[in-house]
Amino acid sequence: MPGPVVEPRGGRPGVDDGLDRLWTPHRMVYIGGQDKPVDDTAGQCPFCRIPALPDADGLVVARGATAYVVLNLYPYNPGHLMVVPYRHVSDYTDLTETETVEVAHLTQTAMRVVRAVSAPDGFNLGMNQGAVAGAGIAAHLHQHVVPRWSGDANFLPIVAQTKAVPELLADTRAKLAAAWPGAGEGDA
Repeated sequence: MPGPVVEPRGGRPGVDDGLDRLWTPHRMVYIGGQDKPVDDTAGQCPFCRIPALPDADGLVVARGATAYVVLNLYPYNPGHLMVVPYRHVSDYTDLTETETVEVAHLTQTAMRVVRAVSAPDGFNLGMNQGAVAGAGIAAHLHQHVVPRWSGDANFLPIVAQTKAVPELLADTRAKLAAAWPGAGEGDA
């Protein structure tokens, strides 16, 4: 994925409007929905396909018996994780008791690992149930674990609908996977 391009002041040649510009054209893929799956049925949605990939390729940080932990491909902040049941289920109330417990435990472990690796000041945790509630992939439940730091929000998301994320996903995944309890016991 290409990085941002910083353009010197002035939007038009020869006119200095006093603004620097941070261009992040790769974000248009997300904003425009080009990567949104057309087929989000069981077995076809990204959350069903990710577990079949090697961990590094799928951005998987850890695997449990009924759920796994994966980096968000379009993170709000470095270390933005999602806890996802393997089973293709859309509603939280449809999880089995075993799945519910493991999603909760993996969420707790994700918070502990991110704290150890990145020392955030807090977290946002949440599940968006349905497209109207903001779920990008509504057909497959996923719990967001978003680390937050004082001052991590700035003008970019508000003015430019752009989030500057200072670390590559592969680097974040490697750090979190290495710090996960039991790391080195399998494909980390």
